Amino acid sequence: MTAATAIDPSQVARATAISTAYKNIGPAAIQVKPQRVALVGQGNAAATFATTKFQAFSHIEVGEALGYGSPAHLAARQLLPDNGDGIGTIPLTVYPLDVTGTPAAGDITPSVAPVTAAGSYKLVCSNIESIAFTIAAGATVAQVCTSMTAAINAVSHMPIIATDSTTKVDVACKWHGTTGNDLYLEVDGPTDLGATFAFTQPVSGATDPTVDAALAQVGSVWESMFVNCLAIADTTALGTYSTFGEGRWTADIRKPCVVFTGNNEPTLATAITVPDARPTDRTNVAVNAPGSNDLPFVIAARAVARVARLANVTPAHDYGGRILDGLTPGTDAQQWTIAQKDTAIKAGASTTDSIDGVVKISDVVTMYHPTGDPLPAYRYVCDIVKLMNVIYNFDLVLTSPEWDGAPLIPDDQPTTEPTAKKPRTAKAVAAAVVDALALKAILSAPETTKPLITASIGESNPKRLDLIVPVYLAGNTNQKAIDLQFGFYFGG
Repeated sequence: MTAATAIDPSQVARATAISTAYKNIGPAAIQVKPQRVALVGQGNAAATFATTKFQAFSHIEVGEALGYGSPAHLAARQLLPDNGDGIGTIPLTVYPLDVTGTPAAGDITPSVAPVTAAGSYKLVCSNIESIAFTIAAGATVAQVCTSMTAAINAVSHMPIIATDSTTKVDVACKWHGTTGNDLYLEVDGPTDLGATFAFTQPVSGATDPTVDAALAQVGSVWESMFVNCLAIADTTALGTYSTFGEGRWTADIRKPCVVFTGNNEPTLATAITVPDARPTDRTNVAVNAPGSNDLPFVIAARAVARVARLANVTPAHDYGGRILDGLTPGTDAQQWTIAQKDTAIKAGASTTDSIDGVVKISDVVTMYHPTGDPLPAYRYVCDIVKLMNVIYNFDLVLTSPEWDGAPLIPDDQPTTEPTAKKPRTAKAVAAAVVDALALKAILSAPETTKPLITASIGESNPKRLDLIVPVYLAGNTNQKAIDLQFGFYFGG
């Protein structure tokens, strides 16, 4: 209630009324767009679950709902780890996928020649360790198989189930589809005591689920960053994400998003094949950790944990140098050179570095790289996050009760109606938003932008306000070129 309406206009009795309401009368300020993370992944084939989306506050909730060791659970362990070093208070919505198809399967065959002394071993599956098992001096193959099977199945988040087949240990992926073929088996333990192991790496996983039903549940919620637990080779899923993402850019929805998919392929030409074939895709992001044995969706989830958290606090900041702890890099020989990383970025593939055995983010880009465009507008995820914040703040202002349905009159028309708006009022508000976004280093050159802002009443619709605001996104210090000059000092 305003001062003009604190006393009803029809009232004639003497009265004094004071209406109290909060109004921000300080300098213009922006609201940082709150990030939201969406996890799209399969559950455990042994679990019974609905495919209805739900909000999760811990990876244990995801494991209880969809099965431990499933793609959704393993990705959630990166987003919501026990030590709290994940997305923090950023909301996580899980979109479960159907379990269909065929699981990948493999085996481990131990040999004893014979075992000369007791040793402690662990089965490692895609950098996830079993509990330790002991192989005693003189142990038989059957005894090794029994111990190894128990050690594997003792770890709830292990992505495989082990079966003791006396002469070998058979393993089956806990979910169905081609992503199980990315599992990698190895044994960590002494190599000089007589026990050796031969592996049939998991293969024959087939038939991945679709993501259409999951995305249909998003609705009006602004999910800004998605983790895709399907493979980079699943171009059907990438196409569905891209179509969905394009729709989120439309003027009526105005809730753009990006979708992260992991890749551990070490060979550059192979790693960039899929992104390079999608030059107009401004939704999908391929995160590469060359040669890593981590599952691709684990790589994607860890990257989102770092990117989303920084974007939620400092949206103008790029993501280079952020440590993807929890991931294990490939060998030094498998890492890409600067020239190779440059090729990857230009082909629409994100890059990482391996420094002293630690994986760090390098450049985070979408697959967008139209032919002949040297500076693709939607290349960097950081720039898309900046645009999210620009959209979010203009939306907050112009959809507020103050602007929704207010009287709209020409600039030169006098009025006594305090709620009336004029085109010049809209220009002033837009200029204030631009200034505030510039103070957050999201935009550059506000003094150049403000004179270019135009506002007018619609030529064929008196209830339409046309507002044009050309903004300049701020850059980032991704490259530093230094000309170092030196000389010699000669005493006086």
